[in-house]
Order: sequence, then C-alpha cells, then structure tokens
Amino acid sequence: MLCRSLSILCPLVLALGFFLSASQTETGALTGTVKAEDGMELPGVTISLVGKKLFGRRSTITDENGRYLFKNLPAGPYRVTFAMPGLKTVKVSTRIEAGKTTRLDATLEPSLTQEIIVVSSNEPLVDVSSAPNSAYSGGERYARIKDNGFVSVKDDPLSTFSIDVDTAAYANVRRFLTQGVLPPPDAVRLEEMVNYFTYDDPEPEYERPFAVTTQVGNAPWNPDHRLLRVGLKARSIDPAGRPACNLVFLIDVSGSMQSAHKLPLLKDALGLLAANLDERDKVSVVVYASDQGVALPPTSGADQQAILDALEQLRAGGGTNGEKGIQAAYRLAAEQFITDGVNRVILATDGDFNLGVHSHDALVKLAEDKAKTGIELTVLGFGMGNLNDKTLERLAVGNGNYAYIDTLAEAEKVLVEEVGGTLVIVARDVKMQLEFNPAEVAEWRLLGYENRLLKHTEFNDDSVDAGDMGAGHSITALYELVPPGISKKAAKVGPLKYQRRALNRKSNGGELLTVKLYYKPPKTRFSRRMEIPVRDTGRVLADCSDDLRFSAAVAAFALKLRDAPGGKAVTWRQIEDLAEGATDFDPNGYRNQFLELVGKAAALSSASEKLH
Repeated sequence: MLCRSLSILCPLVLALGFFLSASQTETGALTGTVKAEDGMELPGVTISLVGKKLFGRRSTITDENGRYLFKNLPAGPYRVTFAMPGLKTVKVSTRIEAGKTTRLDATLEPSLTQEIIVVSSNEPLVDVSSAPNSAYSGGERYARIKDNGFVSVKDDPLSTFSIDVDTAAYANVRRFLTQGVLPPPDAVRLEEMVNYFTYDDPEPEYERPFAVTTQVGNAPWNPDHRLLRVGLKARSIDPAGRPACNLVFLIDVSGSMQSAHKLPLLKDALGLLAANLDERDKVSVVVYASDQGVALPPTSGADQQAILDALEQLRAGGGTNGEKGIQAAYRLAAEQFITDGVNRVILATDGDFNLGVHSHDALVKLAEDKAKTGIELTVLGFGMGNLNDKTLERLAVGNGNYAYIDTLAEAEKVLVEEVGGTLVIVARDVKMQLEFNPAEVAEWRLLGYENRLLKHTEFNDDSVDAGDMGAGHSITALYELVPPGISKKAAKVGPLKYQRRALNRKSNGGELLTVKLYYKPPKTRFSRRMEIPVRDTGRVLADCSDDLRFSAAVAAFALKLRDAPGGKAVTWRQIEDLAEGATDFDPNGYRNQFLELVGKAAALSSASEKLH
C-alpha cells in the first residue's frame, strides 16, 4: 500500500519540483554600486524600477557602502532610475535574465545649477549663490526666525508655548549638508532638530497619554548656566490594535513636481505607507494642479494593487491651485468619515501654491476648522529649489504635523517606523507652561519654539489650538537658566507664587521651577492638567543622562548653524564629542548619522571661512 502511495506521489513531487525550479529560473536579481563623480560610494540614493512584468514600481535605497539589491525580479526589460537631491538623475535600460544576477553600476554627477535663493518672511529674495558647491536652484522660502532672548524671572516668571512634533527642519538641514552646502539660518528650527530623535524616556503609566521626564545639567556653551530638559514620551500603540484609518492622499501634480526627487519619490513614499494598511482602512487619492480631481475613489486598504496603480499613473504638469485641492480632499474625507477612527488628509507637495487663494492665514484657518471636525492634516514636503517651507510649516502649526522627505529612507522613518505618531493622536492641544522660582533662577531662555509661543492667558483657554501628540512621539523642550548672582537684569514687575516665598527657601523645598501641562484626551472637549516640580541636583553635564547630553549636542549644533547666541561659544569638535558619548540608545542609527552631519558642517564652515 505504501509503495502504491509512493508511486502516485513521486510523479507529483517531481512535477512540483520542476514547477518550483522553473519558477526560480523565471526570475533574476539586479545589484550594483552607486558612486559620486570622485569615486566615493553614495548612500541614500533612490533606485526605482519599472517593467512590464512588474506590478507597479519597485524601489530601494543604497546602503552605507553605496550598494543596492533587487531580488526575485521577473525576467525581461526594465527602466532603472538613480536619483538623489542635488545630483543629476540617471535613467538607464537593462534586461533581467532568468536565474542570473545582473550588475548595473552608476555614477551620479553634480547638478549644473549653481544657485540658491532663500525668501525669509516678507523680505526680498536673497541670493546666496556664492555658497560653496551649491547644488540648488529656484526660490526656497523660509519664515524669519527671531531667536528667543533671556528673560528676567522678576520681569516674567512664566514661559508658555505649544508643543511641536514636526521634524522637517532636521531632514532639510541634512539635505543641504549632504550636498555640500551650509543651510540658510532660517531653515534651522532648533526644536525640530532636537525632536527628530527618539529618546529613552519611560513609557507613561496608569493609561496616561504621556510621561514627563526632567533633568538639569550645565550648558555646554556656557558652563556657568544650567540646561533644563523637559521630555515628554507619548504612549506607544500596538500596530495590530490601531484604529481604522480613513486617509486621503492629496498630491501635488503641478509642473514644479516633475523632478525625480519630487513626484517619483512621493509615489514611492506613499506606496510604503499603503503597504502597511489593510481591510480596516480606506484610501482615496486627490490630485491638484491648475484644477483638482479624484485619481482614486475610496478604496479598501487591502487592495494594494489598486492604490499602487493609481499612484503610478500620476503625471506632473500645470499650475498649482492648492486651495482647490485641499477643499476637495477635506470634502472626500468628511464623506468617508470613520467614527472612533483616524481621519486624515496627507498633503504631499513642494508647497509652491501659485494659483487660487494661497494666503497663509486662509490656509491655516481652513486646516484649523477642519481639525475641529475630527479631520487632521499631515504635511509632507518634497524637493528642493522652490521648497515653500514657510507655507508648509504654517499649515502644520497647531493641528497637524510636518515632515520633509528627501530620501526613501526618510519616508520609511516617517510613514513606516513612526506611522503611529504620524497618524494616531493620543493627546490634543498640548500646552506647556513653566513657572520659575526667583530664589533659584535669575533669567531663563527657551531654546527654539519661536513660532509656538503663547500668551500666558492662553494656557488655560480650551479654545486656543496647540500641538497634538501622536502615539510614540518624543518631545523635548530645552531651557537655558541663569542662576542668581550672575544676572544683571533688573526687575520691573511684582511677585507671583515663588516671589512671595523667595526669601524663605525652605518653604518651597528648593524648587527650581514647576512644569505645567494642559492637554485634551482625544475624545473629550475638556482639558486636563499636570504639574511637576523640578529641583536641580547640581550635576555636571558629563554625569547626566545620554538623553540630556545628546539633546544638548543637537541644540548646540542648531545654535552654531544659525549663528545664534551661544553658538560661537562651542566648537564643532565639542559638539561631536558630546554627541558621540551619548549614542548607546540608537535603535535606528540616527544618532550616529548625526555625528556624520557634524563633520560635514565643520568642513563646510571651515571652507566658508577661508573664502572670506
């Protein structure tokens, strides 16, 4: 009986083996190395494949050695694109042979365009084309940043601001430095540089939306001053238990989006997000240029091919009527609204709104009004040369978040690794207020958050919008504190809480300050309040946590890039040493990547000084 069974099974096994063998030989692989003109390997280059037998577009990025690999490619002809911001895009054709690995290397040359134009606030265009090795063109727009100054505690013992979860500035600064250009000062928003990184703060307890961690050490740029870190860690969520998502991709397909690091990268980026959706979710695609239209009606997240096909068919051309597109996207999001789910418009653009109503105030008001109905906004900035960072950052102020996508690796960070924080809100309208004790602090300075400052009376006002925290977000606020006896500022106003007890230090237990937080749980209209007293244990920075030391290094880096107060007092080498000793917690390698950027900035700064 066994023999008879085997006699029947053997032909089937042989047939199956033949089938598998045939299947394996019908596919091949593609590999290679991408280098710069000087022969150096290029990490972070986006390689995209398009072929008749390939469903949609397939993309990858080069590793730290400039290598890439595609496996299991159906045999046949392919078009291969090598793209990296600031370098010439290379497009070649190749053929994948069954059962073989095809090698295709590429060399990317610098772009021929040699101009950067930066717009700050309402100032005229500023030509900074003299920057060494410039590889950018067009008109990039950044809002003017006026650095926060020191405030006497006796003049004003309160500091009030909205939290900021945006990370766009760091990726944008990285883009400049990677291509051999120092960034314009107004592109360097300190809080977005610091908050790009995840910190090793504890998870919240007792179902609170976030936990608060504080620590004090000395400031690296002025050892006589104290540096306070206030860290907020939002509750993480299990991806399997996340709520259903109603996502509307609002995609700019205007003529300015034609280059490889814009619309093609945008398609790949949103494809990464779509790959993490399932039958619980709905996806729509709205496009806008001179007019707007629906490129994909509401579709199940499980229908990956339909989503990828809709993205692949997008082509750039025409003007940029962003206001019409935004209106259409919000309308579609409202029609498909999921109660107790995530309802979000994801705007992907270079921000070059040149038709329709495009005033900052009108667009911001629209986003704020829609957020009150439960439809949130994520802004993804793409490209260079005409990046309108000023408008995109304003759109995300308050209800929304803003990230800059310069490579497929950054898209994976924002839309895959941090998808919970990008999509799922755990606390709304989060505001922070610090009250300083004049017995312990003479002056204070908030580092960054210049465009997030609030009036003190707005802290307890439920009608005032503030930043939202997404699942797993890490938020850091840094303060530089001047101890009594060093300050020369004179008092102008009367006392508050700590002033009444300033002469009796025992009555306030030596408190340095009190951190107050005001926020709304996602499904309630009423705010909750937290208060955390902070004491200074007198530690030097070297004895403080890695999180304080690393965030201090990033802050010093931003101050130096901006030539802001404190920046000249610290060297690039000091910043590098400070960060290098705080990289034990680096789950995704971003802290070590930061060390490379410090080295690039140091070299560029030295070259710039020699030119002058």
